[in-house]
Amino acid sequence: MANAQKSAAIAELAEKFRGSSAAVLTEYRGLTVAQLAELRTNLRGNATYSVVKNTLTELAAKEAGVESAFDGQLVGPNAIAFVEGDPVEAAKALRNFAKDNPLLVIKGGVLDGNPLTAEEIEKLAKLESREVLLAKLAGAMKAQLTQAAYLFNAPLSQTARVIDALRAKVEEQGDNAPAAEAEEAPAEAPAAEATETVAEGGDES
Repeated sequence: MANAQKSAAIAELAEKFRGSSAAVLTEYRGLTVAQLAELRTNLRGNATYSVVKNTLTELAAKEAGVESAFDGQLVGPNAIAFVEGDPVEAAKALRNFAKDNPLLVIKGGVLDGNPLTAEEIEKLAKLESREVLLAKLAGAMKAQLTQAAYLFNAPLSQTARVIDALRAKVEEQGDNAPAAEAEEAPAEAPAAEATETVAEGGDES
């Protein structure tokens, strides 16, 4: 391979590493072209599956800063699943294909710049998908919002009851006010009559 082609290939691989949320290294020794095509179909929407040259991949991984993820793994015929979609779904697709086709060997990888062992990729494949997690999160948020609405509405209803009670009390006092004034008015009459009696008595003497 000419130096210009080599440099271009390394740059392309490095860009794939940088542009992917994850990358899984596999060995495909013994798999047929048809089986590889099936694997690519299974990964579609979440990852692209590319056969790579070990030397170029090592240089590209170093350029992208993820060389530690493939240390000692770049031997034999290798291909990498570059994940642009859901890493969990991609890991599931690789694991399921490997179960049906044991010749596919998952060797390791990288997720968000952190190295992954084959065991960790297996654990990743056992996680719930992004859609399921989002659905559960939405359900939890809905439940929390319902609880919050209850907490907000409860004090308001209590306040409404207090206001209604105060309004009733004020109206009751307002209705009784004329009666109270009427009761107080006659009390002034005897005093006036007593004054007149005293005055009349003074005139007789």
